[in-house]
Amino acid sequence: MRLFGTNGIREVVGEKLTPAFAVDLAGAIARNHPVGPPIAVGWDGRTSSPALAHLVSGTLALSGHDVVELGLLPTPAFQYSVAAVGAQLGLIVTASHNPPEFNGFKLIAADGLEVLRSVEEEIEASVAKQLAAPAPFDRIFPIRSDPAGANRYLKAILSCVEVDRIRKRGFFVVLDCGNGASVVTSPELLRRLGCRVVTLNGQVDGTFPGHPSEPTEANLSGLRAAVPALGADLGIAHDGDADRAVFVDATGQYLPGERILTLFARHRVRLNRGGIVVTPVSSSQSVEDVVAAMGGQVIYTRIGSPTVTREMQRSKAVFGGEENGGLIFPEFQLARDGAMSAAAMLDLLAREELSLAGAVRDLPVYALRKEKLPCPEPQLAAVMKGIEEALARTADKVVTLDGVKAYRDGGWVLVRRSGTEPLIRVFAEAKQAPVADRLVRETLEALIALRDRAAPTPR
Repeated sequence: MRLFGTNGIREVVGEKLTPAFAVDLAGAIARNHPVGPPIAVGWDGRTSSPALAHLVSGTLALSGHDVVELGLLPTPAFQYSVAAVGAQLGLIVTASHNPPEFNGFKLIAADGLEVLRSVEEEIEASVAKQLAAPAPFDRIFPIRSDPAGANRYLKAILSCVEVDRIRKRGFFVVLDCGNGASVVTSPELLRRLGCRVVTLNGQVDGTFPGHPSEPTEANLSGLRAAVPALGADLGIAHDGDADRAVFVDATGQYLPGERILTLFARHRVRLNRGGIVVTPVSSSQSVEDVVAAMGGQVIYTRIGSPTVTREMQRSKAVFGGEENGGLIFPEFQLARDGAMSAAAMLDLLAREELSLAGAVRDLPVYALRKEKLPCPEPQLAAVMKGIEEALARTADKVVTLDGVKAYRDGGWVLVRRSGTEPLIRVFAEAKQAPVADRLVRETLEALIALRDRAAPTPR
């Protein structure tokens, strides 16, 4: 029984994600972890998140566990607090950037990192057995509440940047909270950094009325218009659980995640006079270009923050992250962190005395394309096998670290199964945009043909 995907469990509420499922999952966690140090529980701003969290908390408490609820927090703030409160495990109810009908669960280890796959497998096996582990009445204790998570997290971020230098710049920032969990942390962080702040979608609302939760260029038209209209220095946007940050320059230009990843990779390697940067196989060639030029090294991993953070821990990397705005600053914590990314960007711009547009001006430029194709679960394996064989026939080099990545025509294309939805994701990159467009178009056409061929024959 596979329950956990690339970043935890994500399912549609009322379908696979039911009250019974939440209780079964919590019961499995209770059976697989000894009674002793507390288990922390938190949630994001989705409409179903508090109710699901309380079901989990109650089940854990009725199994004899000490439970501390950290409340509504961004995922990285929750991760920071898991270690800070001495919890043996953390569970946050979140579906990150997924549409509002989704919710899910993410498990955090005692050190604040996402748990190992082996821990998830043990819990999956325990869920399948559905063995109850209730405690007698005299081993059941009240669920505790810790409301200090947001302030604790903000103070820690501020200790990692040059606050006075940032305050002297007096940045004017438009912040799009996306109606998500960043509402409780990022506006206050920017104010403490001396910024003039205008917020968009600054109230928590799990229906995401402002725009869809994923902070893509298409979804941020309001932010892109507001920044130049207000004369702001830059815009910042988060996804639903604020483990990502994306940026808009003073002209309203959306800066793709791969350019921000490249900017920070260069900056961090330069500051450390070398070092390792960890990033997934989906990242732009521009990252390796700038890191190598600074005397650093890039280590590639499978897609997903758990694999990136664990490799960063193993290799003592100076920086890591993904091309979707999920950046990891190891001097703070080994977690994708939207608020830390925002503070680090202001710190970089103040240190270099640059505008955002000026900071990215001399970075290598590649055309990176991202598409996705719905594919029913029963057909996924056949479609992926077929595309791997098809790409191998025309490729100069094939890498199968995660899905299949084929190098050809001076660029590359990557095809992989989504770890969170019944989708196939396609990435393509080349120096010339028409080449990247052609690579992704040809790959999508091949995938559609393979999907149609694998579809069940109508009776």
